[in-house]
Amino acid sequence: MQYRKMGNTGVEVSALGFGCMRMPVMEGQPDSCIDEARAIGMLRHAIDSGVNYIDTAYFYHHEASEPLVGKALLDGYREKVNLATKMPVYAVEKEEDFDFFLNNQLERLQTDHIDFYLMHALSLNTWKNKVLKFDLLSKAKKARDEGKIRFIGFSFHDNEAAFMEILNGFDEWDFCQIQMNYIDVENQATLRGLEAAHQKGLGVVIMEPLLGGKLANLSPQVKNTLCGCRTPVEWALDFLWNRPEVSVVLSGMGSEEMVQQNLEYASRSSIGMLDEKQLEMLANTRSVYQKMALVPCTGCAYCMPCPFGLDIPGIYEVYNQTVNDSREETVKKYYSMDKLADACRKCRKCEGICPQHIESSTLMPVIHEKISAMKAELEKE
Repeated sequence: MQYRKMGNTGVEVSALGFGCMRMPVMEGQPDSCIDEARAIGMLRHAIDSGVNYIDTAYFYHHEASEPLVGKALLDGYREKVNLATKMPVYAVEKEEDFDFFLNNQLERLQTDHIDFYLMHALSLNTWKNKVLKFDLLSKAKKARDEGKIRFIGFSFHDNEAAFMEILNGFDEWDFCQIQMNYIDVENQATLRGLEAAHQKGLGVVIMEPLLGGKLANLSPQVKNTLCGCRTPVEWALDFLWNRPEVSVVLSGMGSEEMVQQNLEYASRSSIGMLDEKQLEMLANTRSVYQKMALVPCTGCAYCMPCPFGLDIPGIYEVYNQTVNDSREETVKKYYSMDKLADACRKCRKCEGICPQHIESSTLMPVIHEKISAMKAELEKE
């Protein structure tokens, strides 16, 4: 395992971090039914192989992730890792909620402290109307002084201007977590935000390095722009490990194979590992990908459950695959779903929590109309 500095914290973290949002689930069961034996085995294998940064959050796997991580870190594993979890800022309604959630998290994780504690999924709205309104930063500093947390950070989903305001709005940030990959260089925090955080001495944690798995499962047109000397996954991870500002790259690993492959990729990682021609190739891949992309859904499922029963990420996956699938395949996949896109009642509940700010109320009617038109064309033929 290769290790990197976590900003000015004095801590060295593994180049690869284990993200616990996409753990294996029991077959045919909901997201909350994690396959404990497999998940614990995967986490412990990763730790035994040198991974020392484990990331979870209060609502991951419908609140089942933190308890699972707590079990996995028994038997001496807690002492081997830097544990990160997040204050569910969007659920805070009063100042006292900070202590309620933190104490609950310590109990779930079966630990007396959290090494890296984040304000979860900040936007300009939650920064102003949750963090500042309820004085959560003072609460975090008090928890740090009491030894309940070691370092204070934030994860982020908004635009560059919002990132800069939050980054510069508190002098005691130790680290931040941003979405970054070779597609998102101008989205959300942007590369400029990454560089600004690094210049201020913050450690930078990367999430969505594979854009919710999309960069692992590229269409043939996009995949053909990449050199076959590496897998699409390795190219995506290497793009991030190449940068000196990146401290740790999180991967939401859902299988033993993913863990093993990513461990191998991490063992070969280093700053400056890509040359100019390789970076130009990835820039070209980005250009081709962006021309074909329809909806920037990463499949995080923060939008679920839908009050009207739609599988929102599933609908977007079917729609995005129209660039590869035949009309027959698209129609078959779409009409096999329990609820179609026209069941959307534009309540906008999903829009309020979507990290990608996808306007489902606008998109769902468009998707239904387009795939319905495909069906009608096929029936005429």
